[in-house]
Amino acid sequence: MCAVAILFSALMDGLDGKVARLTNTASEFGVQYDSLADCSAFCVIPAFMMYQWQLHAFGRLGIAVAFLFAACGALRLARFNVSTAVTPKKFFIGLPSPAGGCTLATMVFFAPYLPEGFAPYFPAFALGTTFVAAFLMVSRVRYASFKEYGFLKAHPFSSMVSAILLFVLIISEPKLLGFLVIAGYIISGPIYTFLFLSRRSSKLLGDLSTGHSE
Repeated sequence: MCAVAILFSALMDGLDGKVARLTNTASEFGVQYDSLADCSAFCVIPAFMMYQWQLHAFGRLGIAVAFLFAACGALRLARFNVSTAVTPKKFFIGLPSPAGGCTLATMVFFAPYLPEGFAPYFPAFALGTTFVAAFLMVSRVRYASFKEYGFLKAHPFSSMVSAILLFVLIISEPKLLGFLVIAGYIISGPIYTFLFLSRRSSKLLGDLSTGHSE
């Protein structure tokens, strides 16, 4: 039930801002209250859930990792609030806290699909996933925000087909594919940041050096 509540909170978090703008009820109080609700739903509650579910087996280390997740999620929210005006809407800097919370929630549903031989190693996997998610939330890794729709406007048909296919796949096996989809999103951040951006920066520096030498 705890995992379901986290996922339901993520759904409501995606809708509350749109509803506030449509009803003309957006306010600074709502912004701050939304952050408080996000901290509870995607930072504190997932941390307690993971400790009660798997991390208690590690004693103090489990407590430390659970606390780290909650603390990093709160720091991620604070950084987002103060950098909204200067950060491009195309990307999030760091893994969004709702994605971090949903990672742990979908892991609960994904666990029964793992082979029985993996069971002895699953607590360590849960510990590592919680730690990595905490680190990514306070990192400088860039994640797509899907708030700018330039690609969708340029390729409307292929985007629609892809969205329908993804929706059908998730609905067919939500407990299995939910975790895999969000794991793919988590992996996409480091790939884009450290491979694509670094290569583009190196190419740009190389072009500038060539131009300077000429």
